[in-house]
Amino acid sequence: MSDLVEALSQIVGVEHVSAADAINDDDTHDECLTVDPVVPLAVVRPGSTDEVAELLRLADARGVPVTARGSGTGLSGAAVPLVDGIVVSFERMNQILEIDTENHLAVVQPGVRLNELDEALAPLGLSYPVYPGEYSASLGGNVSTNAGGMRAVKYGVTRHQVLGLEVVLPGGEVLRTGGRFVKSTTGYDLTQLIIGSEGTLALVTEVVLKLYPRVQHQATVLAPFSTLDEVTAAVPRIVDSGIGPLILEYIDLLTMSATASFTGLELGIPQTIQDTALAYLVVMLENAHEDRLEADIAALAEQLAELGALDVYVLPPSAADQLIDAREKAFWMAKANGANDIVDIVVPRAQIPVFMNRVSALANEYDAWIAGCGHAGDGNVHLGVFCGDDDKRGRLLHELFESGMQLGGAISAEHGIGGAKKQYFMELEDPTKIELMRRIKAAFDPRGIMNPGTIFD
Repeated sequence: MSDLVEALSQIVGVEHVSAADAINDDDTHDECLTVDPVVPLAVVRPGSTDEVAELLRLADARGVPVTARGSGTGLSGAAVPLVDGIVVSFERMNQILEIDTENHLAVVQPGVRLNELDEALAPLGLSYPVYPGEYSASLGGNVSTNAGGMRAVKYGVTRHQVLGLEVVLPGGEVLRTGGRFVKSTTGYDLTQLIIGSEGTLALVTEVVLKLYPRVQHQATVLAPFSTLDEVTAAVPRIVDSGIGPLILEYIDLLTMSATASFTGLELGIPQTIQDTALAYLVVMLENAHEDRLEADIAALAEQLAELGALDVYVLPPSAADQLIDAREKAFWMAKANGANDIVDIVVPRAQIPVFMNRVSALANEYDAWIAGCGHAGDGNVHLGVFCGDDDKRGRLLHELFESGMQLGGAISAEHGIGGAKKQYFMELEDPTKIELMRRIKAAFDPRGIMNPGTIFD
């Protein structure tokens, strides 16, 4: 171990290597509830692409496992290292290298956080639209997990916003994929292959991102419904209306009640409505023109009433900000309330009512408590699962994932597989697909040093 630490120190400097008792607890885990922390051999903090290349060349030659780390906000255990491996932390590679206002793009290092990029873009009247619920998340981590979030219904997820990458392969080769253009039909799309690969193929050292004009006028509408079925049935109709919502979220009664209790959120909804409502729909609209936004709000309110909403509330900006912030932090609320697991199953959005009925039936069958909210506009259902019996919870999760896949969905929409969901991925996914993924992994990483144990064993 001392020999390895010495070799690592020669690459990045002794002050940028931590080992043994000097390793920070944060570097041993991410925010996954079900994968235990692991203390690695060392944590290394490179400052450049050249140093990353040297580190991977060394690790590959010695067969040392490598786990990449951004800000550690992931929820799948993909940033949990191996006991005989090293963590490559990108906290020093945190520069916004360029903001190109003519071509609406930014070039960033992987350690740049979403809030830092937003602060730099705001004075320029530009924005980067992917916000997966934690503004301290790093862009490198977002690329690794193909992060999504509430704005995906309008802008898509990370893979829709990444134009190009600079990556380092396990042997130390530096590769650029994509570029500063929005379309290309020139060989295999390596950019898209690496996005969402959870650090199993290469380490990302630069990202080229699409930017958008910053829209000045926004409004948030809250509509309580007497049943969750009515909420989920309303979603396709709202999407079809053409108003183009920025956010389209559902929150069930349990989650809304817990949110109000956990945050002190007060939305001014009459008690008579609260006593009747079993689910809520949150719709945020944006427009460059205030008068057009007002017209969209009026049209939406009329439509919601026709779809069965108990009432329609246009929230004051402060209350809207509080609600959206609380919704984005639903994971922390579930964690604080003792959730045993958090899952992010995705189904075709028109199938959400069918899926949620299945969720309710499974909760009853397994004597579990399942609270939910989600990105209704894109079919991404977030469920907090409260079931203390590990064996029973494992069977329940298997059936939840299987039910989602039978409806044409997938195990994870945005959190990734990591180490937390790989058992279910291996049990339920097409074996031919898994075998092809293994061959792709072997082509990139023949010695198997890149985040082994993530996605599959």
